[in-house]
Amino acid sequence: MPETSPQKPWIETPLLESASLSKINGCRVFLKLENLQPSRSFKSRGIGNFIVQAIKSNPSSTSPPHICISSGGNAGLAAATCCSTLGYKATVVVPLSTKQFMIEKLKIAGAEVIQHGETWFHADQHLRNDILSKDPGGVYVPPFDHPHVWDGASTLVPEWEKQLSHIDGKNGVEADGVVCCVGGGGLFAGIMQGLLEQQRKTKVIAVETKGAESLHASLEKGENVGIGGITSIATSLGAIKVCEQAFKYAHENRDLVKSVVVSDQQAVQALLRFASEENMIVEPACGATLSIAYEGRLKELIPDVKGDSRVVLVVCGGSAVTLDLLDEWRKTYVN
Repeated sequence: MPETSPQKPWIETPLLESASLSKINGCRVFLKLENLQPSRSFKSRGIGNFIVQAIKSNPSSTSPPHICISSGGNAGLAAATCCSTLGYKATVVVPLSTKQFMIEKLKIAGAEVIQHGETWFHADQHLRNDILSKDPGGVYVPPFDHPHVWDGASTLVPEWEKQLSHIDGKNGVEADGVVCCVGGGGLFAGIMQGLLEQQRKTKVIAVETKGAESLHASLEKGENVGIGGITSIATSLGAIKVCEQAFKYAHENRDLVKSVVVSDQQAVQALLRFASEENMIVEPACGATLSIAYEGRLKELIPDVKGDSRVVLVVCGGSAVTLDLLDEWRKTYVN
């Protein structure tokens, strides 16, 4: 596995062709393994890039920046891991609902962890109003809604195109389709940015779970609206409203983007099958993406897909999951 560069706190992740998923869908299916990032999720790219840019923007400062983020999951772990790599202090404010195993992961990664509030919103307010207001060196890191975050996520596109070209032994190979999950929209916005910058016409399937389908609800409404609350177990997708850039990309590119909603049960069944077949455990958010392929729906959702078409599944991450949780979900969602 490539080493993490001090100036780029994420790695080039493997792109593997899946024989089983290719057979199920009648096309070539590739797994982009972002669950192998240093923080075990794609957040290493966007959060990592934001932190690197924040450090570069203030090189003359007499004191090192203090990186601060509110998160109960992947974004906080990405920030903590990035700061550990680059040698900076990180503080992560988590809601009281955050599971103890995630708090321990944050601490092991080197972060100071502060618990406050019932929800991410309350944790974020505490960070902004009570911590950053008293810390002149504090740098607020947004989990998904910032151009630097999208820039980091956009690096996925040229990376998988280079890998596809290497696999096929010829230059200029593109993906015909991409499947990714949508929470706050940072990953989706970055992928769309990367594709449009390269003037690609790649079809993008944006997947959410029922109870966290903020993008889908917004597209149906024709404006970026909130959904009131999160009822899905896919807490990594738990943004009641997507960032405006994600909505704009989806709304203005209806010919390229298809929004799909799956159930928690579908997501869990897919992640359990992935664990069995690929020997990797991932979160329900990632299971949502995988469910589309395990159910053989790629040709249905991307009608022009043929036998030699290439579809990339972004395996987004697996830090907010344990064997105990897998067993609990299996008992709940698998008959």
